[in-house]
Amino acid sequence: MKRRTTFFLKAAVFVIGIAVLALCVFLVPEIANYAAELYPERAYLKPLVFIDLYASAIPYYFALYQALQLLSYIDKNKAFSELSVRALKNIKNCAIAISGLYAAGMPLFYLLAEVDDAPGIIVIGLVIVFASMVIAVFAAVLQKLLQEAIDIKSENDLTV
Repeated sequence: MKRRTTFFLKAAVFVIGIAVLALCVFLVPEIANYAAELYPERAYLKPLVFIDLYASAIPYYFALYQALQLLSYIDKNKAFSELSVRALKNIKNCAIAISGLYAAGMPLFYLLAEVDDAPGIIVIGLVIVFASMVIAVFAAVLQKLLQEAIDIKSENDLTV
């Protein structure tokens, strides 16, 4: 049963990774071209959009890799190990980095929303920032709980 569950989660991680890769290949250039069309006098926006969106893909894929590592530790019955704690810490740091990159890119979202008169664009940016922070807090809580469980387990091992 456990193998099937982790297999499903691994498959979900791969599907999510492929979906974001498709967005990076097809949607990001369209967004950058759209920003350049809206602001022809501000040609510097196009590379900034590329930098911000592609830079956020780096910690995203690293977090997915860490999630796969965590699932493999579960498969190997090493869920309660320092390796799992380190993977959760890396996921937390990646989520904070993604949130920071999108928060730094909020002026770009504002400029796009101002010209199009569409405040929903700003809401999309804020949702990404807050969702990343929720993931970071969740990973931090899991990291702390796992570390405490490891400490209790090692303390019990020493008493026996």
